[in-house]
Amino acid sequence: MLRKIITWAIVLFILFYLATQPAGAAGLVHHLYNGLHDAASSMAQFVNSL
Repeated sequence: MLRKIITWAIVLFILFYLATQPAGAAGLVHHLYNGLHDAASSMAQFVNSL
């Protein structure tokens, strides 16, 4: 039951953040995408060097 409440609280917070700070949310998604892209690129470089 507590897990369900926490999950809904997180979802509601994310929706609130998207509604009140759309530019900040877009920037956050952009930074996350770049971080994942850099990590994947580093992993590919590592595998290629093997």
